[in-house]
Amino acid sequence: MKPALKPRLQLLASALSLLALLAAGFVVWFYFQMRGSLPPLDGTVSLPGLTAPVTIERDAQGTPTLRGTDRRDVARALGFAHAQDRFFQMDLLRRSAAGELSALFGKVALEADRLNRPHDFRALAQKVLAAATPAQRALLEAYAMGVNDGLRSLAKKPFEYYVVRGEPQPWLPEDSILVIYAMALDLQDAWGNYEHTLSTLTDVFGTGVLDFFAPLQTPTDAALDGSTAPLAPIPNERLIDIRPLNTAATRAAPEPDSMRAWARPGPLLASTRSALGPDLVRTLSRPDPDLRPGSNAFALGGEHTRNGAGLLASDPHLNLRVPNVWYRAVMEWREGDQTRRLVGATLPGMPYLVIGSNGHVAWALTNSYVDTGDLVAVDVNTISRDFYRAPGHDELLEFENRRHVIQVKGGDEVVVEKQWSVFGPIVGTNAKERPLAWHWTLHDPAAVNLEFAQLEAAENAEQAVNIARRSGIPPHNVVVADAAGQIAWTIVGRLPKRVGLDGRLPVSWLFGDRRWEGLLPPEEVPVVFSNGGRIWSGNQRMVGGPALALLGDGNYDTAPRAAQIRDRLATLENAAPQDLLAIQLDDRALFMERWQKLLVSTLSDSVVAQKKSRAKLRELAQQWSGRADIDSVSYRLARAFRTEVHGLVFPAIFAVCLERQEDFDWRSFNREGALWQMIEQKPAHLLNPQFTRWEDLLVAAADAVVEKIDDEGVALARATWGQRNTARIRHPLAAALPGWLTGWLNLPADPLPGDSHMPRVQSPNFGASMRLVVSPGHEDEGLFHMPGGASGHPLSPFYQAGHEAWVKGEPASLLPGPAVHTLTLQP
Repeated sequence: MKPALKPRLQLLASALSLLALLAAGFVVWFYFQMRGSLPPLDGTVSLPGLTAPVTIERDAQGTPTLRGTDRRDVARALGFAHAQDRFFQMDLLRRSAAGELSALFGKVALEADRLNRPHDFRALAQKVLAAATPAQRALLEAYAMGVNDGLRSLAKKPFEYYVVRGEPQPWLPEDSILVIYAMALDLQDAWGNYEHTLSTLTDVFGTGVLDFFAPLQTPTDAALDGSTAPLAPIPNERLIDIRPLNTAATRAAPEPDSMRAWARPGPLLASTRSALGPDLVRTLSRPDPDLRPGSNAFALGGEHTRNGAGLLASDPHLNLRVPNVWYRAVMEWREGDQTRRLVGATLPGMPYLVIGSNGHVAWALTNSYVDTGDLVAVDVNTISRDFYRAPGHDELLEFENRRHVIQVKGGDEVVVEKQWSVFGPIVGTNAKERPLAWHWTLHDPAAVNLEFAQLEAAENAEQAVNIARRSGIPPHNVVVADAAGQIAWTIVGRLPKRVGLDGRLPVSWLFGDRRWEGLLPPEEVPVVFSNGGRIWSGNQRMVGGPALALLGDGNYDTAPRAAQIRDRLATLENAAPQDLLAIQLDDRALFMERWQKLLVSTLSDSVVAQKKSRAKLRELAQQWSGRADIDSVSYRLARAFRTEVHGLVFPAIFAVCLERQEDFDWRSFNREGALWQMIEQKPAHLLNPQFTRWEDLLVAAADAVVEKIDDEGVALARATWGQRNTARIRHPLAAALPGWLTGWLNLPADPLPGDSHMPRVQSPNFGASMRLVVSPGHEDEGLFHMPGGASGHPLSPFYQAGHEAWVKGEPASLLPGPAVHTLTLQP
C-alpha cells in the first residue's frame, strides 16, 4: 500500500464510522420519540367537566369499550380514544376536505389543495354547526374536547409529526363536519365528471348512442323491484363510424391495466397522493377501474333467520391502508331507566356509530351513486363573456371570482381563484363553448346535518328509515334490520328535487322550466320494506320507474356482484351469521365464465398453430377453477383477456371524445352489454382500425395476455391469481422513510382471493375495509373482520391485531373479549 493512500483510507473509515454512528443515533432517537407517543392504557386521567367517571376498557386486540352515565361523556371518551390511536388519520381527513394539506406537507400537497379548497367546505362546516341544535353542538363540542384531551395525554406528539416535521393542531367541533365532507369527496363526483363525459359522448355522436354505450338499465340488473330494460341496438354507421379515423384513433389507448387519465381519482385520495408522493400513489391507487368506492350490504328478515330477528351484513369497499379507516368500539351509557349500547364501527373524527347495532336496530351503508349534482349550461352574454343570464334576474349577472389563500409550509402563500355563478362553480364548457356550472347538493349547507346520530336511539326499522331519510350525509343506501325481524332499504342523505329534467345531461335553466326546487322532502325519498325478507345492495341501481326518476343516475355500478348476493340470499333459510359471512367471502367467478369460454374458443386449432405460446395459454385457460382463488391460473388469464379486449375496443371508438375532453372517462360506462353485442355481431364500423376482423382483435388480446405476464418475468404456468393479487396495504408515511425503517409499517404481502364483479371484492390495496354481520339483540353472535388493527401506532401490540382473520376469512367475534387494560377518565 502506498504511504499516501493509508491516511486516506483511515479518514474514509472514520467518516463511515461517524455516519454509521449518526444513523444509529437517529434510529435510537426516533424509536424513543415513537415510544413516547404510545398512549396510556391503564390508570386514571383527570378530565374536568365530565359529569361522572368514564372507563375505557381494551381487550387483547385493543378494541375499546367505553362506559359512562351520560352520552356527552361517552362522546368525549370516544374522542379521547380516537386521538390516542388515530389522530394523524383524523388530521388528514379534515385537512383534505378543507384544502389545508399544504400547511402540513408543503408544496407537494398543492395540487390536492387547489382541487379541494374552492369547495370552501370549512366555511360550509361552520354554517352547518351554527344550524345544529344545542344538543347536537354539545355532542360535537364534547367530542372535540375529548380529542384534545387524548392528544395531551401522550407524552410525545404522534410519531407521524416527527416525520413530516409538523405540529398537531387542536381539534375543533367543525372539524367533525369536515369529515362528512371528506366522505363526499372520496365517494362522490365532486366536479361533475360523469355527466360531462356523457355530455361529450352525445356532443360527438348524438344522443342515439347514449343508451347503447352507457345504459341506465340493462336486462341483467339486480334492482330490488326487479326492473330491467332490453339492450339498445348497436348504433348504425350514420351515427358512428370509426373506420375513417384510421390507426390514429388508437393513439390515446391506455395500457389496459392502468388508470392513467381514464378515471380521475376521488379528491380525498388525490389529496393524500399529492401530499405524500409517488410511492403513496402505488400504495393507495386502484389499478382496476372496475374497483371503485362501494360496498356490500344485505339483510334477511326474521322469517329466514335462526333466531327470528333480522340479520344484517356489511362490508364497505374502500382503499386499504394502515391505519384502517374504521375504528371498532362499544359505547354504553345510561339514559333514563335503560342502558344504551352501540356496537360496531366508528369513523375517527366523528362521535357517532357509523355502521353497527344499537340492540334494537342494525344498519349498514353502501355508496348509492344517486345523482346529487347537475351541470348547467350557462347562457353568457354575446358581447362580454364576463356576464350571463339567470332565471329570476332581468339584468345581466357578472361571474364571481372567489379567491382562496392556501398556506404552504416552507413556501409563499398561494392564491387559488374559481369562477362561480348563481348555479355553482364553472367546471368546463360544452361543444358550443358555453360555460358549464356544477350545481351540487353538497354546496348547500342544508344538505348536511347531524340527524344521523338519532339512529342510535331507533327502536325499529320504520323509525330507522324515517331518521335516515331526513339525515344529511353524502347520500348512501342504508339497509336496516330490527330485532323483531323487519328489514328495509332507503337512501340516507339529502337529494335534489328536480323539475323538468332528469339530470343526466347538461341543459340550460334560463327559462325556469328546468330547475331544482330545493331538496327532496324526506317523505318522498323511496323506501322498500321487507321485499320478501331479502334485501341486497352492491352499489347497483336499486329501483326503477318513478323512484329512479327521483334518484337519478350518478353512475351506478354494474349488477353482477349484487346479483350474485341476491341469488345466494335466495337459498338461505334458518340463517345464522356464518351464512352471511360466507356470502361476503364468495369468490366464485360467475361473471368471468363467459370470458373464459371466449378465450378458449378464440384459441382455435388454426390460431394455436400460428404461434407456439398460444398452445400453453389455451391449455391453462381450459383448467377453469371457477373462482378467483389464489392458486388459480385460469382465472387470472380470463380476467386479463377481458381487460385487453376492453382496451383494444373502446379507446378507438372514443378517440374523438378523448381529444375533446382530457378526462373523458369511458370506463365509467356500464359497457359490458355493448361489448358483447359487438363481439357477437362484429360491426365493421366499430372495429378498431388496427384490425381487419373482430377475430383478429380477440387473438391480439390473447397474445397481449401472454406478453405482459412474460414481461413480468413470470412463467405462464406460475402466473396465479394470488401472485398478482398480493396485498399492498401500506402506511402512508412508508414512502417518506428509508426502506429499512418501513418494513414494520406495512401489513404482510399476503396473496388474496377475490376480485371485482363478485361479493369478495379484492385487489392488492382495495376491498373490504371491514366485514360485519350482526343480528340486533344478538350481538354476542355477531362477526367482525378488519384489515389492520385498532391502533395506528406501529409499536402498539394492536397495530395488526385481528388482521390475520380478515386475510383468512376466519369467523371472529364482533364483541370485544375480556378487558386487559382499563383507563378511567375522572371528572
